[in-house]
Amino acid sequence: MPPFQCEGIGLTRFIFITGGVVSSLGKGLTSAAIGALLQAHGYTVRVRKLDPYLNVDPGTMSPYEHGEVFVTDDGAETDLDLGHYERYTGVAAARSDNVTTGRIYSEVLAQERRGDYLGGTVQVVPHVTDAIKNFTTADLHGEDFVLCEIGGTVGDIEGLPFLEAIRQLGYDLGPDRSMFVHLTLVPYLSAVGELKTKPTQHSVKELQRVGIRPDILVCRCDRDIPEGLRRKIALSCNLKPEAVVQAVDVDTIYQVPLDYHQQGIEAQILRYFGLEPKPDPDLDSWHEIVKRIRKPEGEVTVAIVGKYTGLHDAYKSLGEALHHGGIANNTRVKLEWVEADVFGGNGSVQALEDVDGILVPGGFGERGSDGKIRAARFARERRVPFFGICFGMQMAVIDAARELAGISTAGSSEFGPCKDPIVGLLTEWRQGDDVQRRQAGGNLGGTMRLGAYPALLEKDSLAAKIYGTTKISERHRHRYEVNVNYKEQLEAAGLRFCGMSPDKALPEVVELEGHPWFVGVQFHPELKSRPFAPHPLFASFIAAALEQSRLV
Repeated sequence: MPPFQCEGIGLTRFIFITGGVVSSLGKGLTSAAIGALLQAHGYTVRVRKLDPYLNVDPGTMSPYEHGEVFVTDDGAETDLDLGHYERYTGVAAARSDNVTTGRIYSEVLAQERRGDYLGGTVQVVPHVTDAIKNFTTADLHGEDFVLCEIGGTVGDIEGLPFLEAIRQLGYDLGPDRSMFVHLTLVPYLSAVGELKTKPTQHSVKELQRVGIRPDILVCRCDRDIPEGLRRKIALSCNLKPEAVVQAVDVDTIYQVPLDYHQQGIEAQILRYFGLEPKPDPDLDSWHEIVKRIRKPEGEVTVAIVGKYTGLHDAYKSLGEALHHGGIANNTRVKLEWVEADVFGGNGSVQALEDVDGILVPGGFGERGSDGKIRAARFARERRVPFFGICFGMQMAVIDAARELAGISTAGSSEFGPCKDPIVGLLTEWRQGDDVQRRQAGGNLGGTMRLGAYPALLEKDSLAAKIYGTTKISERHRHRYEVNVNYKEQLEAAGLRFCGMSPDKALPEVVELEGHPWFVGVQFHPELKSRPFAPHPLFASFIAAALEQSRLV
């Protein structure tokens, strides 16, 4: 790998976002919100995430370990924060927008084995830090700003190479092209009735130990920080009081950009770089979104029957997409998280009795599959709006095969050998002009059908009506496919295969004829939903749930 070079990145300015004290303070939301505010002033942005963990990507990690895996159009399995970036800025993320320690070290060591370092000693500085810097500044297209979030917490040993790399970048680019924003915690101790600033002071000192001085400090808190306390933080952290921005807990994450704007965070950033902010940036759409969330005209309840309902971050994009569907219908969407295991065997379906819609999301493995099949059957028999996504679609197809088409031995080869593999492992498929292949016993990482694939919808189908077109492109993440060889039998029983891959080999969308709203999709539409542009499938699903609520 060549040494880092600043050339080729034009006049792009870099904003590095770090976090301290504890994890999960909201660095991703802060990065996304700042990006959205800069866009409101007419600037173009790109948002990136550097993750310090040793996994090459989060693709093989349990959802309980790291939340959902967000998939980009170009097939990268990335951190869930990239979903926040896309939802707030509307800028599609790419493989080049997320990197881990594992990926950096894999590339450096591969080059060492090839002899690219000419027999020299390979070290963290400069080789690893140069690799991080090269990644951070690569694949840019003249954006005005790149916001780069550093995962983890300042002081974590695995994050040191990334902090050193951005420290170097700050020096290489100079203060007129680089800026540091630090997110920290100001906790309230109820025992003494006070907000405490010491964690923030220690966090900033830890950052200064590695040579980085924050230019803006964002303080996460559950109540307003008094002016005197804000001045104290500024004084101890060598900042002006206006550079200490509070991030108070909010009832909706879409209020965050408005709160930051009210405190002038983007105006400070622009003036830091010698740019004049607009006196009245266009934030009307953000105000409208918040208004619809806080004062909806209707309300529906949607049950999500999944495997990982104990951690809502495992379904982060899904939950947001459902709320976007509510925004489109000016309706509050209440989510009932239902553990799929509840429905296994003779389990009760009482939890679904009073809901207006049922959604069965993606997942892997046999655990919970019986419950998901029973949820699909409940929705089919009770005529409750049903949305099956990826694995959820597959379970709905298995239910239809068993109960409508009379294929009692229908199953999935994902769970082991079965007589009628309605769902099976695909070992070869076409992606553009290339043929992709995999083996049943191959590595789990990167062996799925990943990223954007086209599909064709039948003209008179509900899906085509919802999309307003017969040609779509959606993001995938799965290893198993519905077996097209059973298409005729299932369609004769009333399950319509209304969306197929262009070569007709892969079922993409199914509908149940005669049902008010029963749709299964092999892809993940939630990954492309935005608060400003709710995905049409989610908008239609919530509209159907709203109609269902009026029938009860």
